[in-house]
This record gives sequence, C-alpha cells and structure tokens, in this order.
Amino acid sequence: MRFRDGHATLGGLAAIVLWSLTVGVARRIIEPLGPLTACAATYLAGGAIGCALLLSRARTRAGMARLPRRYLVGCGALFVGYTLCLYLAIGLAAGRNEVFVVGLINYLWPGLTLVLSLPVLGCRGRWSLPVGLLLALVGVALATWPARGAGFGAVVSDLGANAWAYALALMAAVAWAMYSNLARRWAGRSEGDAVALFVLAAGVLAATLSFWRGETANWSASVAAGVALMALGPALTAYLLWDRAVRRGNLTLVASAAYLTPLLSTAITSAALGALPGAGVWVGCVLVVVGAMVCKVSVRPEPRTGEGPRQQVGS
Repeated sequence: MRFRDGHATLGGLAAIVLWSLTVGVARRIIEPLGPLTACAATYLAGGAIGCALLLSRARTRAGMARLPRRYLVGCGALFVGYTLCLYLAIGLAAGRNEVFVVGLINYLWPGLTLVLSLPVLGCRGRWSLPVGLLLALVGVALATWPARGAGFGAVVSDLGANAWAYALALMAAVAWAMYSNLARRWAGRSEGDAVALFVLAAGVLAATLSFWRGETANWSASVAAGVALMALGPALTAYLLWDRAVRRGNLTLVASAAYLTPLLSTAITSAALGALPGAGVWVGCVLVVVGAMVCKVSVRPEPRTGEGPRQQVGS
C-alpha cells in the first residue's frame, strides 16, 4: 500500500520514538554479548522477519526489482556502515557515562542531514541555519552529557580513552545523514522497499566479523528479550518508517524533529543504565526544540534539474 506524504512523515516521527531505545538497550545487550554479536543477533532477526514479509508478496518483490541499483548498492553500504559504526562505538565506550557522549555525537546526524540536503538535494539554506544548528547542538550537549565537574585535563584524558568510540560515532552520524539524503535522491517515490535487505546485510556482516574476532557471548532470558525488542523495534520497524519518510515525506520536518531523539534517549538510557540525567536536560530540552524550529524554517526546497525526478525536501 502506497504511503501518502503525511503518513510517511508521521511514520518518520514514530521512527524517532523507536530509535530512542537504541543507545540504552543496545549497551545492555552489548555488555554480555559483545558489540558485533549483539549487532548480528539483532539485525539477523529483524532482517529475516523483514525479508520474509517482503518476499511473501509479489507486488513488493516486483517493486524491489525496480529499485535503482545505485540506491541498492550505495544506500545499502551506508546503512551497513552506519549500523556497525554505531554498535562498535557504543561497545567501545570506556564506561556507561561515556555512552551518553557517544549518543551525543551520533545525534549530530539530524543537523548533518539538513546541511547535506543543500548540496545533495539542491535545497536552499538561510543565514539562520547555522544558528539553529548551534542551538540544537548545545541543547543536545546539555541534555546528554553527564553532569560532572571536570577540568581540561580530565576532558583530554576522556577523549584519549574513548577516541575510537567517538570517531566511530561521528562516522555513524555522517553515514546516516548521507543515507537519508541519497535515499531520497536515488529512490525518491519508488514503490520498492529494500530496507529489510539492508538490515539483513548488516546482520550477516556483523555475524561474520563476530566469528572472525571470536567474541564470547553470555546469553540469558533478559538478554534475549533485549535482542527481540531491538530487532522488532529500532532495527526493523523504525528503519522501514524512516526510509519511507525521507523518500516521500517532509524531510525537513522529520530531520528537525529528530533533534528530540536525544531527550527521549537520555531518559531511556538513564533508566536502562542506572545513570540519572542532570538538570541540564531541561535546559537542553528548550534549546533543542528552539533549534529544531529554527532549522525547519531555515531550509527551503530547491527543485533539481538533471537526472531523476525532482525532489521536495520541505513544504
């Protein structure tokens, strides 16, 4: 069934809510399983269910066959790269407090999505776009950075201890911002859907790397429940909804609303990891909402000429 623009946009907002589970729940299953095994179990399960649904209908099989090859290869590679970078970043964080910082860096992707929509989709940016990005980033920092007194030396030490985790989180943010724009540019309003294949591919590669590294996994009923939750929610449903939103919905609206993800994620991560957020969360909430509103009105659609259909990023 074809999604209308409004339905696709609402689906993108629902995906944001589901993604709020990612950092906290992923860390809980990564600790006993390892980052690659946790990623493999989650995405193999989600991908298998998604592919079974995809292949069960002749219409969806035909639609997938008509998808542009560059979307399947290019966006598929970005999807897999994003997934592996994020799980490795969460797993490599030196402690649970550092998981908040990893989440902060990963949540740069909404702003990067809007910025990259200028060169990729030909959108027009107003002078206020950097202001909105700065407000939102400050809000995210206040909302997700754990409250603790630390001098410059402690900050440098933290960066050194978590350099790989933070670098991978930044790579994940860039990869997902590129995916969000290129999926719209290359696939646009195509009826086909290959997200389930992307999810399965991420699981297969993670499983291969996990076997190669020889990770040791300690399974339990609670860990299996966490994997099931991640597989059915953030790893499958959220990506399906987001893919349709960025291809057919209001990309500016959903990318701006995604600034709210760190606030929801902070609450869930705090509960999952037993770390209480500080008062800066509430100040950050105001800045994030204001920044998102500024970003939304700072990007206007610009029809592109040349290859493919013209794309509309905002309304």
